Amino acid sequence: MTDNIPLQPVRQKKRMDSKHRGGCCECLRCCGRREPRPRSVWLGHPEKRDQRYPRNVINNQKYNFFTFLPGVLFNQFKYFFNLYFLLLACSQFVVEMRLGALYTYWVPLGFVLAVTVIREAAEELRCYMRDKEVNSQIYSKLTARGTVKVKSSNIQVGDLIIVEKNQRVPADMIFLRTSEKNGSCFLRTDQLDGETDWKLRLPVTCTQRLPTASDLLQIRSYVYAEEPNIDIHNFVGTFTREDSDPPVNESLSIENTLWASTVIASGTVVGVVLYTGRELRSVMNTSNPRSKIGLFDLEVNCLTKILFGALVVVSLVMVALQHFAGRWYLQIIRFLLLFSNIIPISLRVNLDMGKIVYSWVIRRDSKIPGTVVRSSTIPEQLGRISYLLTDKTGTLTQNEMVFKRLHLGTVAYGLDSMDEVQSHIFSIYTQVALVQWTESVGLTLVGRDQSSVQLRSPGGHILNFTILQIFPFTYESKRMGIIVRDESTGEITFYMKGADVVMAGIVQYNDWLEEECGNMAREGLRVLVVAKKSLTEEQYQDFEARYVQAKLSVHDRSLKVATVIESLEMEMELLCLTGVEDQLQTDVRPTLETLRNAGIKVWMLTGDKLETATCTAKNAHLVTRTQDIHIFRLVTNRGEAHLELNAFRRKHDCALVISGDSLEVCLKYYECEFMELACQCPAVVCCRCAPTQKAQIVRLLQERTGRLTCAVGDGGNDVSMIQEADCGVGVEGKEGKQASLAADFSITQFKHLGRLLMVHGRNSYKRSAALSQFVIHRSLCISTMQAVFSSVFYFASVPLYQGFLIIGYSTIYTMFPVFSLVLDKDVKSEVAMLYPELYKDLLKGRPLSYKTFLIWVLISIYQGSIIMYGALLLFESEFVHIVAISFTSLILTELLMVALTIQTWHWLMIVAELLSLSCYIASLVFLHEFIDVYFIATLSFLWKVTVITLVSCLPLYVLKYLRRRFSPPSYSKLTS
Repeated sequence: MTDNIPLQPVRQKKRMDSKHRGGCCECLRCCGRREPRPRSVWLGHPEKRDQRYPRNVINNQKYNFFTFLPGVLFNQFKYFFNLYFLLLACSQFVVEMRLGALYTYWVPLGFVLAVTVIREAAEELRCYMRDKEVNSQIYSKLTARGTVKVKSSNIQVGDLIIVEKNQRVPADMIFLRTSEKNGSCFLRTDQLDGETDWKLRLPVTCTQRLPTASDLLQIRSYVYAEEPNIDIHNFVGTFTREDSDPPVNESLSIENTLWASTVIASGTVVGVVLYTGRELRSVMNTSNPRSKIGLFDLEVNCLTKILFGALVVVSLVMVALQHFAGRWYLQIIRFLLLFSNIIPISLRVNLDMGKIVYSWVIRRDSKIPGTVVRSSTIPEQLGRISYLLTDKTGTLTQNEMVFKRLHLGTVAYGLDSMDEVQSHIFSIYTQVALVQWTESVGLTLVGRDQSSVQLRSPGGHILNFTILQIFPFTYESKRMGIIVRDESTGEITFYMKGADVVMAGIVQYNDWLEEECGNMAREGLRVLVVAKKSLTEEQYQDFEARYVQAKLSVHDRSLKVATVIESLEMEMELLCLTGVEDQLQTDVRPTLETLRNAGIKVWMLTGDKLETATCTAKNAHLVTRTQDIHIFRLVTNRGEAHLELNAFRRKHDCALVISGDSLEVCLKYYECEFMELACQCPAVVCCRCAPTQKAQIVRLLQERTGRLTCAVGDGGNDVSMIQEADCGVGVEGKEGKQASLAADFSITQFKHLGRLLMVHGRNSYKRSAALSQFVIHRSLCISTMQAVFSSVFYFASVPLYQGFLIIGYSTIYTMFPVFSLVLDKDVKSEVAMLYPELYKDLLKGRPLSYKTFLIWVLISIYQGSIIMYGALLLFESEFVHIVAISFTSLILTELLMVALTIQTWHWLMIVAELLSLSCYIASLVFLHEFIDVYFIATLSFLWKVTVITLVSCLPLYVLKYLRRRFSPPSYSKLTS
């Protein structure tokens, strides 16, 4: 049904170009709308409203019909170089500045803009069709006339909407009724929060008890709801029924909500609409993620600025050589126009199209199936990563807990002694307390619903328990609890389980908890503490009264509820410790070894205990057997941090293990010194690390080292780190898709990261480097020829090539061979994976540097000069012969230079070369305005072109051969 609709979660673009939609009030102020307020929503009566609400329309388009073209053009021309080319084209309308036909300037600019407009139009069309499909979905609405059909876009606040199983929830609603016998339903929320586990939702008790759904329209009731906000994990509201005696008041929380963009996984539900349109939780959480600009793009921009400086200098020199005669300021402008080819207008388009090709190749790689490229603007970043920051659980490990150890204080059991546990349970289970075990040790879960639990003892007896209260697990509390009543004895017991770090302060004093937690952690086990507390009937009734009162609070409800629960969490009896092991992901060890050999330093950032994190680091070979480990002692003040940093400074070539608390103290007082020492370590493990700390570490590495960082994670707590890194990689794991959706690249297994970096990252960077420098060479070559031509003819600002020649040069005559460089590679992918040291060469940025740029500039000047001077020396009588000889030599030189640059031939490269040459030869028939057709058919033309082309290219071929012979690059030794 509707669950197949490709809804876009938190990463999709919104019309409002804000950094984050979370600042709801600020956003509404800017748009002239009223600030959101709490609301009272009457069931089934949308006309009874105290304020205006937005239409329930989903709109993910950046533009509308009228703003599309102006918006796209504005976004293009706000950049200096695009605006520069627009001004050049517009200057040709001034007669004194015109150098040739208008189309010679407008066609290239128009082509670049057309590519951009078509790409944006395609994206807008996809968004429009997707939005239209969602807005046109049909739902059933309860009215006084019965059930009627309504489009999603026509749903209003207060409507009673029926949502079937596997149907998308169309608006933010309060859950009123369900067809399920157990009185609850499950939601799939992966499109909202990225989590794959189903969420349990409970209807309002009062409305669930009504005989039929139509009775919802017969009662006088309303929902008081908080103002719209971005928090998808919390909700504060109340349900009131006024026509009962006494009036019914129920507290509403997140468990009573049905947020839009979730999918009903069980039964049929009825809900009352609270929020619509731009006030939906899913819409308000939608943000434009931080736009990442790759280091490679910044370097190319720097080179284009140098070229612009060269353009200005050359123009000034030409006017100076004329002794600034006459209207010299107009001459400067004419020379700026004449040499405008120095800055290649096609550079940006070529690089952007290259990125699209790289992204397509990554997605098509059968050896890393399921890989998704969510940000196609930074594939070159993958080829220059110096620091990899990775989560542990679910990323390096499988997030599949295997039970390993049970500790009861006086005795410990391992997997090899479970038979003793089974016999122990059998001997005591004639009648006692609730102990939840698995079937393997003789205690079986028979049934479980909202209000009861049934267990079967080893002797076959059914034990019935009534569930009185449930306190779910949260990331903040790190624990969960339940209060049950034993039906056979009437005893009320409060059970709680949670992380040792929080449970240590809740259980009664004992002399073994801390020691045994440390022992289990050193074995690499994750520790779970289980405790209980017996309650009298009076104690429970007092707690329930306070708990219900706290849940009915509209203001500070979470704090009041937590305070009431914490009143029970004192002096609890410690029952046992359980130790579970998280298995490593497949091929984690060889992947980490590959990354280490490639010169990438790996930092593991985890929320686990220090001992568990250290053990996992050793087990995964993040820390090699020969490396020492320096465990940074817990520090709480500046003096302790100073002493520990001095102790750490004396260590050499050792891995660092530090807790989040100690890290915070060090960064507060000795940020610079700590980062300097940490960056020298071969590996760093940071345990007990909060999500904000993970992002802070990424930011500090970027600022202190200037190197590129890559963050890898699989959970929602890794999102901030992933988005902060230069390159974010999400692993689709058991914690859901939240990290994957927020990342630039998504992989299914950690081991795929090696190929993503070593093969695709390396190829993308080297290919873009070659492509950019060749496009620059192509432009500098023709600009050099223009400079020589103007110098010979008394520094006249007269164009050498006009009309279609200048357009065809950078398009159909050379475009395909030059762009085919995106298919080039120096070594096979197997070799790149086998020798990760090849990746290390890229970390210095040698494929694109000032040195390589200068080399290509010198090559361009040499070839442009040879071609132009050769044509001037060898032409016979007419000027058109100079054009014919020089332009043909230029085209052949470019085609041969592409062949010289290519390292591994692809059949498409050969096709591109032959196609371009054929296009040029075929077009000569139509270029009689610029080229003497009869002259090019003579033997004189052929030998002159051949000589000039050989002189311009042969020395470079010789130099390439000598370099490969006497100073071969590292990859050539592997391919020979």
